Amino acid sequence: MSSVFAVTMAEFGFNKGHQNEAINYMRFARSKRAIRLKTIDSCFEDLKDSRLVDETFTVDEVRDMLDGLQLVVRGEVETELINTAHTNVLLLRQLFSQAEKFYLHLQTDISELENRELLEQVAEFEKTEFKNLNKTNQEISKPKLAPLNEGGGVSELLNKEISRLQEENDKLKGRLRTLETQAMGVLDEKTKAERALKDLQKVQGEQQMATRSQEITSLEDTVAALQEDYQKSLSVNAASQRDLQDNLVSAKHDLLRVQEQLALAEKELDRKFQQTSAYRNMKEILTKKNEQIKDIRKRLSKYESDE
Repeated sequence: MSSVFAVTMAEFGFNKGHQNEAINYMRFARSKRAIRLKTIDSCFEDLKDSRLVDETFTVDEVRDMLDGLQLVVRGEVETELINTAHTNVLLLRQLFSQAEKFYLHLQTDISELENRELLEQVAEFEKTEFKNLNKTNQEISKPKLAPLNEGGGVSELLNKEISRLQEENDKLKGRLRTLETQAMGVLDEKTKAERALKDLQKVQGEQQMATRSQEITSLEDTVAALQEDYQKSLSVNAASQRDLQDNLVSAKHDLLRVQEQLALAEKELDRKFQQTSAYRNMKEILTKKNEQIKDIRKRLSKYESDE
């Protein structure tokens, strides 16, 4: 150990045995941090491999991808923070238990946990301790006698537990990636179905509007012609004028009646369209996709809580 280590750890009141324990704990924390960082990196790689397959994306598609990635990364970070807190509690439990055997009562000062000067010293200690990682790994790989104060195989058991948890975590991540792929497929199918339904409704609406526009234009031309005849016939006689007025009123009534019939016909067309097999199929597809999405979300929530 270099002089930087000794000076730094001496400031904490650590003897040589305490320094070894601190280094072991920092190795453990460092390995856990590296595993979690690899997990977060894999989340981004999974997104690139599963979703970034097209050249262009809409704003909604990009938002969906970012929301999904945020959910996954948030879960990974939250899990690591919770696990770190629980690990620290277990470490404190060990220390308190050992102290009680010698009738010692330990107390903690929470405010010291945010002492920037001490935190910087710990960071410098860790940086210097692990600056030559290859050399450290070579030294670890050499057979050594276990120190008497490590209690027979604790490090080996801890490494086995870490390997088991990492393997279980990899399996859960694989299952999560499969479920995410299925969910993305269902969302894509739902989006395509909604677009197809909107296009169909738009085409039928344009056709109906064109037909109604032609009928209204024809009726307006008829009314205009009647008004023109009415104006010409004013100079003929009062009787002809009354007849033209009656015809004009009748034509207006016909116009109103036809417009009312057109409104009823439009409602009837909408009702018939909703009863068509294409509309029902689209509606059933959307309903099934929504149910599948709800089911997959429940399963995702369950797997995340298990993890």
